[in-house]
Amino acid sequence: MAQPLRADEVQACPHRVALARGAPIEPARAEEPANLARRRERARAHRRATLAALAALHPEATRPGTADETLGALARGDELVLSPRLPVDVAGGRVASVQALVRTGRGSRFTYAPVVVKSHEVAEPAATRSLWRAGLERPRRADAARVQGVGARASAPMTRSGLALAHATRVLGALGHGDPAAPGAVVDRGRALWWFELAGDEHPRFNLAAYDRLYEERRAVLEAHDRWRAGAADFPTEPYWHRECLDCPFAPHCAEELASRDDVSLVRFTTLAQQAALREAGITTRRALARLDPHEARRAREGADVGSAAAVAREVEHLDQLIYRARVAVDGTLRRRVEPAAMGCARADVEVDVDMESYEDATYLWGAVVSLARPVPGVSAGYHAVATFDPPTPAGEAALFARFWSWLEGVRAACEAAGASFCAYCFWSTAEDGAMDRAVARTEDAALARSLREGVDAFRRARPAQWIDLHDVVSRQVQTDGPLGLKLVARAAGFDWRDPSPSGEASIAWYERAVGDDPAEAEAHRRRLLEYNEDDCRATRALRDWLEGPARELPHRDEPPAPEPFGGS
Repeated sequence: MAQPLRADEVQACPHRVALARGAPIEPARAEEPANLARRRERARAHRRATLAALAALHPEATRPGTADETLGALARGDELVLSPRLPVDVAGGRVASVQALVRTGRGSRFTYAPVVVKSHEVAEPAATRSLWRAGLERPRRADAARVQGVGARASAPMTRSGLALAHATRVLGALGHGDPAAPGAVVDRGRALWWFELAGDEHPRFNLAAYDRLYEERRAVLEAHDRWRAGAADFPTEPYWHRECLDCPFAPHCAEELASRDDVSLVRFTTLAQQAALREAGITTRRALARLDPHEARRAREGADVGSAAAVAREVEHLDQLIYRARVAVDGTLRRRVEPAAMGCARADVEVDVDMESYEDATYLWGAVVSLARPVPGVSAGYHAVATFDPPTPAGEAALFARFWSWLEGVRAACEAAGASFCAYCFWSTAEDGAMDRAVARTEDAALARSLREGVDAFRRARPAQWIDLHDVVSRQVQTDGPLGLKLVARAAGFDWRDPSPSGEASIAWYERAVGDDPAEAEAHRRRLLEYNEDDCRATRALRDWLEGPARELPHRDEPPAPEPFGGS
Protein backbone atom coordinates (compact mmCIF):
# COMPACT_ATOMS: atom_id res chain seq x y z
CA MET A 1 0.00 0.00 0.00
CA ALA A 2 1.32 3.44 -0.96
CA GLN A 3 0.18 5.12 2.27
CA PRO A 4 -0.05 3.24 5.59
CA LEU A 5 -3.23 3.39 7.65
CA ARG A 6 -3.37 5.97 10.42
CA ALA A 7 -5.20 5.47 13.71
CA ASP A 8 -7.80 8.13 12.90
CA GLU A 9 -8.68 6.21 9.71
CA VAL A 10 -9.45 2.89 11.41
CA GLN A 11 -13.07 3.88 12.10
CA ALA A 12 -13.30 6.51 9.38
CA CYS A 13 -15.59 6.47 6.37
CA PRO A 14 -14.12 3.97 3.85
CA HIS A 15 -14.91 6.35 1.00
CA ARG A 16 -12.99 9.14 2.73
CA VAL A 17 -10.04 6.81 3.31
CA ALA A 18 -10.00 5.95 -0.39
CA LEU A 19 -10.51 9.52 -1.62
CA ALA A 20 -7.63 10.75 0.52
CA ARG A 21 -5.30 8.51 -1.47
CA GLY A 22 -6.50 9.61 -4.91
CA ALA A 23 -9.77 9.55 -6.83
CA PRO A 24 -11.03 9.50 -10.44
CA ILE A 25 -11.84 13.19 -10.01
CA GLU A 26 -10.35 15.87 -7.80
CA PRO A 27 -12.86 16.43 -4.99
CA ALA A 28 -13.56 20.00 -3.98
CA ARG A 29 -11.96 20.38 -0.57
CA ALA A 30 -13.89 22.72 1.69
CA GLU A 31 -12.07 25.02 4.10
CA GLU A 32 -11.94 23.53 7.58
CA PRO A 33 -14.85 24.92 9.65
CA ALA A 34 -13.74 27.45 12.26
CA ASN A 35 -15.26 25.42 15.10
CA LEU A 36 -13.33 22.31 14.06
CA ALA A 37 -10.10 24.26 13.72
CA ARG A 38 -10.65 25.68 17.19
CA ARG A 39 -11.22 22.25 18.70
CA ARG A 40 -8.06 20.96 17.05
CA GLU A 41 -5.99 23.85 18.39
CA ARG A 42 -7.35 23.40 21.90
CA ALA A 43 -6.54 19.69 21.71
CA ARG A 44 -2.99 20.49 20.55
CA ALA A 45 -2.56 23.00 23.36
CA HIS A 46 -3.73 20.40 25.89
CA ARG A 47 -1.26 17.86 24.53
CA ARG A 48 1.61 20.35 24.62
CA ALA A 49 0.84 21.39 28.19
CA THR A 50 0.45 17.79 29.36
CA LEU A 51 3.73 16.71 27.76
CA ALA A 52 5.45 19.70 29.35
CA ALA A 53 4.06 18.65 32.73
CA LEU A 54 5.27 15.07 32.22
CA ALA A 55 8.73 16.30 31.23
CA ALA A 56 8.92 18.49 34.34
CA LEU A 57 7.80 15.64 36.60
CA HIS A 58 10.12 13.10 34.95
CA PRO A 59 13.37 14.81 33.92
CA GLU A 60 14.89 11.37 33.33
CA ALA A 61 12.36 10.60 30.54
CA THR A 62 13.69 10.07 27.03
CA ARG A 63 12.59 12.41 24.22
CA PRO A 64 13.80 10.81 20.96
CA GLY A 65 14.00 12.89 17.82
CA THR A 66 13.91 10.06 15.28
CA ALA A 67 12.49 6.58 14.78
CA ASP A 68 15.97 5.08 15.26
CA GLU A 69 16.38 6.91 18.56
CA THR A 70 12.96 5.63 19.64
CA LEU A 71 13.95 2.04 18.84
CA GLY A 72 17.16 2.58 20.80
CA ALA A 73 15.21 3.76 23.86
CA LEU A 74 12.94 0.71 23.68
CA ALA A 75 15.88 -1.66 23.29
CA ARG A 76 17.56 -0.12 26.36
CA GLY A 77 14.36 -0.38 28.39
CA ASP A 78 13.97 3.33 29.15
CA GLU A 79 11.06 3.61 31.57
CA LEU A 80 9.26 6.59 30.02
CA VAL A 81 9.55 7.77 26.41
CA LEU A 82 7.89 11.09 25.57
CA SER A 83 6.82 12.09 22.03
CA PRO A 84 8.19 8.89 20.50
CA ARG A 85 8.69 8.53 16.76
CA LEU A 86 7.40 5.05 16.00
CA PRO A 87 8.62 3.44 12.77
CA VAL A 88 6.06 2.39 10.16
CA ASP A 89 4.71 -1.15 10.49
CA VAL A 90 5.46 -1.98 6.87
CA ALA A 91 4.01 -5.50 6.90
CA GLY A 92 0.77 -4.35 8.51
CA GLY A 93 0.55 -1.09 6.57
CA ARG A 94 0.19 0.96 9.77
CA VAL A 95 1.68 4.13 11.19
CA ALA A 96 1.00 5.24 14.76
CA SER A 97 1.46 8.46 16.70
CA VAL A 98 1.21 8.54 20.49
CA GLN A 99 2.28 11.00 23.16
CA ALA A 100 4.21 8.58 25.37
CA LEU A 101 5.34 5.00 25.86
CA VAL A 102 5.53 3.47 29.34
CA ARG A 103 7.60 0.37 30.04
CA THR A 104 5.44 -2.48 31.35
CA GLY A 105 7.79 -5.47 31.61
CA ARG A 106 10.36 -7.62 29.92
CA GLY A 107 10.16 -10.83 27.93
CA SER A 108 12.69 -11.50 25.24
CA ARG A 109 12.59 -7.70 24.87
CA PHE A 110 11.26 -4.85 26.95
CA THR A 111 7.49 -4.37 26.53
CA TYR A 112 5.71 -1.03 26.35
CA ALA A 113 2.23 0.45 26.53
CA PRO A 114 1.09 3.48 24.49
CA VAL A 115 -0.30 6.63 26.11
CA VAL A 116 -2.42 9.21 24.25
CA VAL A 117 -3.39 12.65 25.55
CA LYS A 118 -6.93 13.75 24.73
CA SER A 119 -9.04 16.79 25.61
CA HIS A 120 -12.20 14.82 26.43
CA GLU A 121 -13.62 13.01 29.43
CA VAL A 122 -12.82 9.31 29.76
CA ALA A 123 -14.89 7.99 32.67
CA GLU A 124 -18.61 8.06 33.44
CA PRO A 125 -20.66 6.65 36.34
CA ALA A 126 -21.27 2.89 36.02
CA ALA A 127 -22.33 1.15 39.22
CA THR A 128 -21.07 -2.32 38.31
CA ARG A 129 -17.81 -1.38 36.60
CA SER A 130 -14.40 -0.03 37.53
CA LEU A 131 -11.34 1.54 35.90
CA TRP A 132 -7.69 1.90 36.79
CA ARG A 133 -6.54 5.50 37.32
CA ALA A 134 -3.06 6.93 37.79
CA GLY A 135 -1.56 10.41 37.84
CA LEU A 136 1.14 12.11 35.82
CA GLU A 137 3.47 11.88 38.81
CA ARG A 138 3.39 8.05 38.77
CA PRO A 139 2.00 7.04 35.37
CA ARG A 140 2.94 3.34 35.34
CA ARG A 141 0.20 0.72 35.13
CA ALA A 142 1.54 -0.87 38.32
CA ASP A 143 0.97 2.42 40.18
CA ALA A 144 -2.68 2.81 39.10
CA ALA A 145 -5.50 2.49 41.64
CA ARG A 146 -8.84 0.83 40.91
CA VAL A 147 -11.77 3.26 40.91
CA GLN A 148 -15.12 1.58 41.54
CA GLY A 149 -18.39 2.77 40.06
CA VAL A 150 -17.03 4.18 36.80
CA GLY A 151 -16.51 2.85 33.29
CA ALA A 152 -15.24 4.09 29.94
CA ARG A 153 -17.60 6.65 28.43
CA ALA A 154 -19.80 5.38 25.62
CA SER A 155 -18.85 8.34 23.43
CA ALA A 156 -17.39 8.71 19.97
CA PRO A 157 -14.26 10.54 21.22
CA MET A 158 -13.55 7.80 23.78
CA THR A 159 -14.05 5.08 21.16
CA ARG A 160 -11.62 6.84 18.82
CA SER A 161 -9.08 7.15 21.63
CA GLY A 162 -9.42 3.47 22.51
CA LEU A 163 -8.94 2.47 18.89
CA ALA A 164 -5.85 4.69 18.71
CA LEU A 165 -4.41 2.72 21.62
CA ALA A 166 -5.22 -0.57 19.89
CA HIS A 167 -3.63 0.70 16.67
CA ALA A 168 -0.43 1.68 18.47
CA THR A 169 -0.45 -1.63 20.34
CA ARG A 170 -0.39 -3.52 17.06
CA VAL A 171 2.49 -1.37 15.82
CA LEU A 172 4.42 -2.03 19.04
CA GLY A 173 3.78 -5.75 18.58
CA ALA A 174 5.14 -5.62 15.05
CA LEU A 175 8.27 -3.93 16.43
CA GLY A 176 8.70 -6.69 19.01
CA HIS A 177 7.84 -4.52 22.02
CA GLY A 178 4.15 -5.31 22.51
CA ASP A 179 2.73 -6.41 25.87
CA PRO A 180 0.51 -9.55 25.64
CA ALA A 181 -2.14 -7.93 27.87
CA ALA A 182 -2.23 -4.93 25.50
CA PRO A 183 -2.38 -2.19 28.14
CA GLY A 184 -2.81 1.39 27.05
CA ALA A 185 -3.69 4.66 28.73
CA VAL A 186 -5.63 7.83 27.94
CA VAL A 187 -4.83 11.11 29.71
CA ASP A 188 -8.12 13.02 29.91
CA ARG A 189 -8.87 16.74 29.88
CA GLY A 190 -8.29 16.88 33.66
CA ARG A 191 -4.91 15.11 33.29
CA ALA A 192 -6.07 11.93 34.99
CA LEU A 193 -4.44 8.90 33.38
CA TRP A 194 -6.81 5.96 32.79
CA TRP A 195 -5.48 2.47 32.03
CA PHE A 196 -7.17 -0.12 29.85
CA GLU A 197 -6.27 -3.69 28.93
CA LEU A 198 -7.34 -4.34 25.37
CA ALA A 199 -6.47 -8.02 24.89
CA GLY A 200 -9.68 -9.26 26.56
CA ASP A 201 -13.36 -8.59 25.93
CA GLU A 202 -13.89 -5.92 28.59
CA HIS A 203 -14.09 -2.95 26.21
CA PRO A 204 -16.09 -4.21 23.21
CA ARG A 205 -16.10 -0.88 21.37
CA PHE A 206 -12.33 -0.58 21.13
CA ASN A 207 -10.58 -3.71 22.35
CA LEU A 208 -8.19 -5.52 20.02
CA ALA A 209 -10.91 -7.75 18.59
CA ALA A 210 -13.05 -4.72 17.65
CA TYR A 211 -10.00 -2.93 16.29
CA ASP A 212 -8.89 -5.89 14.18
CA ARG A 213 -12.30 -6.10 12.46
CA LEU A 214 -12.22 -2.43 11.53
CA TYR A 215 -8.59 -2.61 10.48
CA GLU A 216 -9.19 -5.53 8.12
CA GLU A 217 -12.10 -3.66 6.49
CA ARG A 218 -9.97 -0.54 5.89
CA ARG A 219 -6.97 -2.58 4.79
CA ALA A 220 -9.17 -4.25 2.17
CA VAL A 221 -10.19 -0.79 0.93
CA LEU A 222 -6.56 0.28 0.57
CA GLU A 223 -5.62 -2.91 -1.24
CA ALA A 224 -8.56 -2.40 -3.62
CA HIS A 225 -7.45 1.20 -4.07
CA ASP A 226 -3.99 -0.05 -5.07
CA ARG A 227 -5.63 -2.25 -7.72
CA TRP A 228 -7.59 0.75 -9.01
CA ARG A 229 -4.40 2.78 -9.23
CA ALA A 230 -2.85 -0.02 -11.26
CA GLY A 231 -5.82 0.04 -13.64
CA ALA A 232 -6.93 -3.44 -12.62
CA ALA A 233 -10.22 -2.58 -10.86
CA ASP A 234 -12.96 0.03 -10.44
CA PHE A 235 -12.72 2.64 -7.72
CA PRO A 236 -13.39 0.65 -4.51
CA THR A 237 -15.90 2.82 -2.64
CA GLU A 238 -18.97 5.01 -3.09
CA PRO A 239 -20.23 7.93 -1.02
CA TYR A 240 -22.92 7.66 1.62
CA TRP A 241 -24.12 10.19 4.19
CA HIS A 242 -23.22 9.77 7.85
CA ARG A 243 -22.18 11.91 10.81
CA GLU A 244 -18.56 12.17 9.73
CA CYS A 245 -19.71 14.11 6.65
CA LEU A 246 -20.30 17.15 8.88
CA ASP A 247 -16.55 17.69 9.20
CA CYS A 248 -15.25 16.00 6.06
CA PRO A 249 -13.31 18.03 3.48
CA PHE A 250 -14.74 15.84 0.71
CA ALA A 251 -18.37 16.43 1.79
CA PRO A 252 -19.30 18.92 -0.99
CA HIS A 253 -18.26 16.42 -3.67
CA CYS A 254 -20.14 13.55 -2.02
CA ALA A 255 -23.22 15.65 -1.24
CA GLU A 256 -23.66 16.61 -4.88
CA GLU A 257 -23.47 13.01 -6.01
CA LEU A 258 -25.81 11.75 -3.27
CA ALA A 259 -28.39 14.47 -3.90
CA SER A 260 -28.39 13.77 -7.63
CA ARG A 261 -29.64 10.26 -6.96
CA ASP A 262 -31.72 11.06 -3.85
CA ASP A 263 -29.63 8.50 -1.99
CA VAL A 264 -31.34 6.81 0.95
CA SER A 265 -28.35 7.50 3.18
CA LEU A 266 -29.40 11.18 3.17
CA VAL A 267 -32.13 10.22 5.65
CA ARG A 268 -30.51 11.36 8.86
CA PHE A 269 -29.16 9.76 11.00
CA THR A 270 -29.20 6.27 9.56
CA THR A 271 -26.54 3.78 10.53
CA LEU A 272 -24.45 1.85 8.06
CA ALA A 273 -26.31 -1.32 9.07
CA GLN A 274 -29.68 0.31 8.34
CA GLN A 275 -28.45 1.64 5.00
CA ALA A 276 -27.14 -1.77 3.97
CA ALA A 277 -30.42 -3.47 4.90
CA LEU A 278 -32.45 -0.88 2.99
CA ARG A 279 -30.35 -1.29 -0.13
CA GLU A 280 -30.59 -5.07 0.14
CA ALA A 281 -34.37 -4.66 0.12
CA GLY A 282 -34.22 -2.45 -2.97
CA ILE A 283 -34.86 0.82 -1.08
CA THR A 284 -32.14 3.03 -2.52
CA THR A 285 -33.74 6.51 -2.45
CA ARG A 286 -35.39 8.70 0.16
CA ARG A 287 -38.54 8.84 -1.91
CA ALA A 288 -38.78 5.05 -2.04
CA LEU A 289 -38.38 4.91 1.73
CA ALA A 290 -41.00 7.64 2.23
CA ARG A 291 -43.54 5.60 0.23
CA LEU A 292 -43.45 2.70 2.72
CA ASP A 293 -46.22 2.43 5.29
CA PRO A 294 -45.01 3.23 8.83
CA HIS A 295 -48.00 1.44 10.36
CA GLU A 296 -47.07 -1.75 8.53
CA ALA A 297 -43.51 -1.31 9.77
CA ARG A 298 -44.71 -1.06 13.38
CA ARG A 299 -46.99 -4.06 13.03
CA ALA A 300 -44.14 -6.06 11.51
CA ARG A 301 -41.95 -5.15 14.46
CA GLU A 302 -44.66 -6.53 16.72
CA GLY A 303 -44.74 -9.81 14.78
CA ALA A 304 -47.24 -9.27 11.97
CA ASP A 305 -46.30 -10.36 8.45
CA VAL A 306 -48.42 -8.15 6.19
CA GLY A 307 -47.72 -5.38 3.72
CA SER A 308 -44.74 -4.34 1.66
CA ALA A 309 -42.89 -2.90 4.65
CA ALA A 310 -42.98 -6.09 6.69
CA ALA A 311 -39.95 -7.77 5.13
CA VAL A 312 -37.90 -4.58 5.35
CA ALA A 313 -38.94 -3.94 8.97
CA ARG A 314 -37.56 -7.29 10.06
CA GLU A 315 -34.12 -6.24 8.85
CA VAL A 316 -34.12 -2.48 9.53
CA GLU A 317 -34.29 -1.26 13.10
CA HIS A 318 -36.73 1.62 13.72
CA LEU A 319 -37.99 1.53 10.15
CA ASP A 320 -41.14 3.52 10.97
CA GLN A 321 -39.04 6.42 12.27
CA LEU A 322 -36.86 6.36 9.17
CA ILE A 323 -39.98 6.52 6.98
CA TYR A 324 -41.15 9.62 8.85
CA ARG A 325 -37.77 11.32 8.46
CA ALA A 326 -37.75 10.48 4.77
CA ARG A 327 -41.19 12.05 4.33
CA VAL A 328 -40.01 15.31 5.88
CA ALA A 329 -36.92 15.32 3.66
CA VAL A 330 -38.84 14.52 0.47
CA ASP A 331 -41.56 17.13 1.02
CA GLY A 332 -39.22 19.76 2.46
CA THR A 333 -41.50 20.61 5.36
CA LEU A 334 -41.80 19.60 8.99
CA ARG A 335 -44.77 17.42 9.94
CA ARG A 336 -47.10 17.03 12.88
CA ARG A 337 -46.89 14.07 15.24
CA VAL A 338 -50.27 14.84 16.86
CA GLU A 339 -53.65 16.24 15.93
CA PRO A 340 -53.92 20.05 15.62
CA ALA A 341 -55.95 20.41 18.81
CA ALA A 342 -53.22 18.67 20.81
CA MET A 343 -50.54 21.14 19.75
CA GLY A 344 -49.42 23.98 21.95
CA CYS A 345 -47.63 24.71 25.19
CA ALA A 346 -48.54 25.79 28.71
CA ARG A 347 -48.86 29.59 28.88
CA ALA A 348 -48.88 32.09 31.73
CA ASP A 349 -49.56 35.70 32.59
CA VAL A 350 -45.83 36.24 32.92
CA GLU A 351 -43.52 34.22 30.68
CA VAL A 352 -39.75 34.20 31.05
CA ASP A 353 -37.61 32.66 28.30
CA VAL A 354 -34.18 31.70 29.66
CA ASP A 355 -30.88 30.93 27.95
CA MET A 356 -27.31 30.80 29.23
CA GLU A 357 -23.90 30.97 27.55
CA SER A 358 -20.84 29.05 28.73
CA TYR A 359 -17.18 28.81 27.87
CA GLU A 360 -15.57 25.49 28.66
CA ASP A 361 -16.88 24.59 32.13
CA ALA A 362 -18.08 28.00 33.29
CA THR A 363 -21.24 30.01 32.57
CA TYR A 364 -20.56 33.68 31.94
CA LEU A 365 -24.03 34.88 30.86
CA TRP A 366 -27.59 34.23 32.02
CA GLY A 367 -30.23 35.96 29.91
CA ALA A 368 -34.02 36.10 29.92
CA VAL A 369 -36.80 37.75 27.96
CA VAL A 370 -39.94 38.63 29.96
CA SER A 371 -43.33 38.73 28.20
CA LEU A 372 -46.41 40.06 29.97
CA ALA A 373 -49.97 39.06 29.14
CA ARG A 374 -51.11 41.38 31.97
CA PRO A 375 -49.34 44.07 34.00
CA VAL A 376 -47.66 42.89 37.20
CA PRO A 377 -46.26 45.45 39.66
CA GLY A 378 -42.50 45.21 39.88
CA VAL A 379 -42.10 43.18 36.67
CA SER A 380 -40.97 44.79 33.41
CA ALA A 381 -41.09 43.26 29.96
CA GLY A 382 -38.00 42.87 27.82
CA TYR A 383 -34.52 41.41 27.94
CA HIS A 384 -32.70 41.04 31.24
CA ALA A 385 -29.15 39.70 31.50
CA VAL A 386 -26.39 39.19 34.03
CA ALA A 387 -22.93 38.61 32.60
CA THR A 388 -19.27 38.65 33.46
CA PHE A 389 -16.27 38.81 31.19
CA ASP A 390 -13.75 38.47 33.99
CA PRO A 391 -11.47 35.40 33.90
CA PRO A 392 -13.71 32.38 34.61
CA THR A 393 -13.49 30.93 38.11
CA PRO A 394 -15.81 28.63 40.10
CA ALA A 395 -16.52 31.43 42.55
CA GLY A 396 -17.29 33.87 39.74
CA GLU A 397 -19.71 31.44 38.11
CA ALA A 398 -21.45 30.85 41.44
CA ALA A 399 -21.79 34.58 42.13
CA LEU A 400 -23.17 35.21 38.63
CA PHE A 401 -25.87 32.58 39.00
CA ALA A 402 -26.79 33.85 42.47
CA ARG A 403 -27.47 37.28 40.93
CA PHE A 404 -29.59 35.79 38.16
CA TRP A 405 -31.48 33.54 40.57
CA SER A 406 -32.23 36.48 42.88
CA TRP A 407 -33.73 38.35 39.93
CA LEU A 408 -35.78 35.35 38.75
CA GLU A 409 -37.06 34.65 42.28
CA GLY A 410 -38.07 38.31 42.48
CA VAL A 411 -40.18 37.93 39.33
CA ARG A 412 -41.82 34.77 40.70
CA ALA A 413 -42.55 36.45 44.04
CA ALA A 414 -44.10 39.48 42.31
CA CYS A 415 -46.33 37.18 40.26
CA GLU A 416 -47.45 35.32 43.36
CA ALA A 417 -48.23 38.58 45.18
CA ALA A 418 -50.30 39.80 42.22
CA GLY A 419 -52.10 36.49 41.70
CA ALA A 420 -50.53 36.15 38.26
CA SER A 421 -49.45 32.84 36.75
CA PHE A 422 -45.77 32.35 35.94
CA CYS A 423 -43.78 30.07 33.60
CA ALA A 424 -40.12 29.98 32.62
CA TYR A 425 -38.98 28.27 29.42
CA CYS A 426 -35.75 27.02 27.90
CA PHE A 427 -34.70 24.78 25.01
CA TRP A 428 -32.87 21.61 26.08
CA SER A 429 -33.07 21.93 29.87
CA THR A 430 -30.12 19.59 30.36
CA ALA A 431 -27.81 22.53 29.62
CA GLU A 432 -29.50 25.07 31.90
CA ASP A 433 -30.11 22.54 34.68
CA GLY A 434 -26.50 21.43 34.55
CA ALA A 435 -25.26 25.03 34.74
CA MET A 436 -27.56 25.72 37.70
CA ASP A 437 -26.42 22.62 39.58
CA ARG A 438 -22.74 23.36 38.89
CA ALA A 439 -23.09 26.95 40.13
CA VAL A 440 -24.86 25.82 43.31
CA ALA A 441 -22.16 23.22 43.94
CA ARG A 442 -19.47 25.91 43.51
CA THR A 443 -21.11 28.30 46.01
CA GLU A 444 -18.73 28.51 48.96
CA ASP A 445 -21.13 30.15 51.44
CA ALA A 446 -22.91 27.14 52.97
CA ALA A 447 -26.07 29.02 53.90
CA LEU A 448 -26.39 30.56 50.43
CA ALA A 449 -25.68 27.22 48.77
CA ARG A 450 -28.41 25.58 50.85
CA SER A 451 -30.89 28.36 50.01
CA LEU A 452 -30.09 28.14 46.29
CA ARG A 453 -30.39 24.35 46.32
CA GLU A 454 -33.78 24.47 48.00
CA GLY A 455 -35.00 27.22 45.70
CA VAL A 456 -33.88 25.55 42.47
CA ASP A 457 -35.33 22.18 43.52
CA ALA A 458 -38.68 23.76 44.46
CA PHE A 459 -38.75 25.63 41.14
CA ARG A 460 -38.25 22.42 39.20
CA ARG A 461 -40.85 20.52 41.24
CA ALA A 462 -43.55 23.20 41.06
CA ARG A 463 -47.00 22.02 39.89
CA PRO A 464 -48.40 23.22 37.60
CA ALA A 465 -44.96 23.19 36.01
CA GLN A 466 -43.11 26.51 36.06
CA TRP A 467 -39.95 25.27 34.29
CA ILE A 468 -40.75 24.01 30.80
CA ASP A 469 -38.35 22.55 28.25
CA LEU A 470 -39.49 23.59 24.75
CA HIS A 471 -37.32 20.85 23.26
CA ASP A 472 -39.45 18.24 25.01
CA VAL A 473 -42.65 19.99 23.96
CA VAL A 474 -41.65 20.32 20.30
CA SER A 475 -40.25 16.79 20.07
CA ARG A 476 -43.61 15.36 21.16
CA GLN A 477 -45.54 17.40 18.60
CA VAL A 478 -43.31 17.93 15.54
CA GLN A 479 -41.50 15.52 13.22
CA THR A 480 -38.22 16.68 11.67
CA ASP A 481 -35.87 14.89 9.28
CA GLY A 482 -33.53 14.00 12.13
CA PRO A 483 -32.06 16.56 14.52
CA LEU A 484 -34.27 18.84 16.59
CA GLY A 485 -32.16 21.93 17.16
CA LEU A 486 -33.44 25.34 18.16
CA LYS A 487 -32.09 26.98 15.01
CA LEU A 488 -33.91 24.49 12.77
CA VAL A 489 -37.36 24.59 14.35
CA ALA A 490 -37.33 28.30 15.19
CA ARG A 491 -36.55 29.17 11.59
CA ALA A 492 -39.38 26.88 10.50
CA ALA A 493 -41.52 28.96 12.85
CA GLY A 494 -40.50 32.12 10.96
CA PHE A 495 -37.96 33.38 13.49
CA ASP A 496 -34.41 34.35 12.60
CA TRP A 497 -31.38 35.64 14.42
CA ARG A 498 -29.88 39.06 13.89
CA ASP A 499 -26.42 37.55 13.58
CA PRO A 500 -25.66 36.12 10.11
CA SER A 501 -23.97 33.00 11.55
CA PRO A 502 -25.51 32.16 14.92
CA SER A 503 -24.42 28.96 16.64
CA GLY A 504 -23.11 27.73 19.94
CA GLU A 505 -19.77 26.93 18.32
CA ALA A 506 -19.51 30.43 16.86
CA SER A 507 -20.26 31.97 20.26
CA ILE A 508 -17.10 30.33 21.62
CA ALA A 509 -15.00 32.31 19.16
CA TRP A 510 -16.96 35.47 19.98
CA TYR A 511 -16.30 34.96 23.68
CA GLU A 512 -12.56 34.59 23.07
CA ARG A 513 -12.60 37.94 21.28
CA ALA A 514 -14.86 39.45 23.95
CA VAL A 515 -12.16 38.80 26.55
CA GLY A 516 -9.27 39.74 24.25
CA ASP A 517 -6.82 42.62 24.51
CA ASP A 518 -8.39 44.86 21.85
CA PRO A 519 -10.93 47.05 23.73
CA ALA A 520 -12.99 47.95 20.66
CA GLU A 521 -13.16 44.37 19.42
CA ALA A 522 -13.96 43.10 22.92
CA GLU A 523 -16.84 45.54 23.32
CA ALA A 524 -18.26 44.66 19.88
CA HIS A 525 -18.22 40.96 20.63
CA ARG A 526 -19.75 41.43 24.07
CA ARG A 527 -22.67 43.18 22.39
CA ARG A 528 -22.79 40.39 19.81
CA LEU A 529 -23.02 37.75 22.55
CA LEU A 530 -25.78 39.62 24.36
CA GLU A 531 -27.78 40.00 21.14
CA TYR A 532 -27.28 36.33 20.31
CA ASN A 533 -28.41 35.31 23.79
CA GLU A 534 -31.46 37.59 23.57
CA ASP A 535 -32.40 36.10 20.20
CA ASP A 536 -32.10 32.58 21.60
CA CYS A 537 -34.55 33.61 24.31
CA ARG A 538 -36.96 35.19 21.86
CA ALA A 539 -36.77 32.10 19.65
CA THR A 540 -38.42 29.93 22.31
CA ARG A 541 -41.24 32.47 22.63
CA ALA A 542 -41.67 32.29 18.84
CA LEU A 543 -41.92 28.50 19.06
CA ARG A 544 -44.84 28.66 21.51
CA ASP A 545 -46.76 31.04 19.28
CA TRP A 546 -46.02 28.86 16.25
CA LEU A 547 -47.20 25.66 17.93
CA GLU A 548 -50.53 27.27 18.67
CA GLY A 549 -50.90 28.69 15.18
CA PRO A 550 -49.16 27.85 11.87
CA ALA A 551 -47.74 24.53 13.07
CA ARG A 552 -51.27 23.16 13.28
CA GLU A 553 -51.47 23.45 9.50
CA LEU A 554 -48.50 21.12 8.92
CA PRO A 555 -49.26 17.78 7.28
CA HIS A 556 -49.37 14.84 9.68
CA ARG A 557 -46.44 12.48 9.43
CA ASP A 558 -48.82 9.57 8.70
CA GLU A 559 -50.01 11.26 5.49
CA PRO A 560 -48.35 9.74 2.39
CA PRO A 561 -45.76 11.94 0.67
CA ALA A 562 -46.74 14.34 -2.07
CA PRO A 563 -46.92 12.75 -5.56
CA GLU A 564 -43.61 12.61 -7.38
CA PRO A 565 -43.21 15.42 -9.93
CA PHE A 566 -43.66 14.40 -13.55
CA GLY A 567 -40.36 13.17 -14.89
CA GLY A 568 -38.90 12.69 -11.41
CA SER A 569 -36.73 9.76 -10.50
